Amino acid sequence: MKVSKKICVIIMAGMLLLTACTVTSNPGASKEEGTTIVTSFYPIYLHTINITKGIDGIEVINMTQPQTGCLHDYQLSPDNIKTLESADLFIINGGGMEGFMDKLLSQIKDLKVIDASENIKLLEGEDGHDANPHVWVSISGAIEQVDHIAKELGRFDEANKELYSKNAREYIEKLEKLKKEMHESLDNLPNKNIITFHEAFPYFAQEFDLNIVATITEEANLEPSAKDLADIISTIEDNKVKAIFIEPQFTSKSPDLISKESGLGLYSLDPIVTGDTTNNIEDDYINKMRENLKVLEEALK
Repeated sequence: MKVSKKICVIIMAGMLLLTACTVTSNPGASKEEGTTIVTSFYPIYLHTINITKGIDGIEVINMTQPQTGCLHDYQLSPDNIKTLESADLFIINGGGMEGFMDKLLSQIKDLKVIDASENIKLLEGEDGHDANPHVWVSISGAIEQVDHIAKELGRFDEANKELYSKNAREYIEKLEKLKKEMHESLDNLPNKNIITFHEAFPYFAQEFDLNIVATITEEANLEPSAKDLADIISTIEDNKVKAIFIEPQFTSKSPDLISKESGLGLYSLDPIVTGDTTNNIEDDYINKMRENLKVLEEALK
């Protein structure tokens, strides 16, 4: 009887040792209770749900509301901190978009972060200010981000590496098709001089050879001065600007004043920082870009 007890103890100890070794040898694998991925804001959320689509045990949570918009001056809330403390991964846009990262990493020192814009060449901000982080607004930029996120997820969670890669390839194929469609429509437009509301569209403009001759405001929540407005109107006259583009996320009196003084129409381009999570969410980036294409065709043709 005593011998049987010893054998049982040895067997149980061996099983525990085997289990411990298995967990240690592959720390990135999806946990039995699942893997929680938190994204910083809506466009990164869209990338991530396409890459993780259909993979068991993966939960993707968007840290901010889908209506939050850009995170230039975003202040983390206690609920945000609580969400990130229990996250396995935090996926951010990077490029300086999430200005709270230094403070966050000082609070959650072991937080694993994927920077979607890592190794992407960033454009300078207006007047040589900090780099422009609006990489995703370019379809090519979005493709680079999707590819990078998928590769980093595969490194973290090797068990699902092939599934992340497969999902990313399928989504990138859809994005490449969209880019081709937009180039076919926009490449031969005769006049591509435009005014935009703020610095959301330089990557988009670079991709489709649009010429942003001026932006109405450097910061979306700041109104330009009277002198700034006068300068923009003069720029319109000097450059034969075709259209003024505002953004659906922001309200401002300035575009209306410029439109009235210049005689140019106002058109809305969506930088895809907000969305309705109940409506065909996986394809929201593509759907909104197609709406942008219709707006550009109307404004510039």
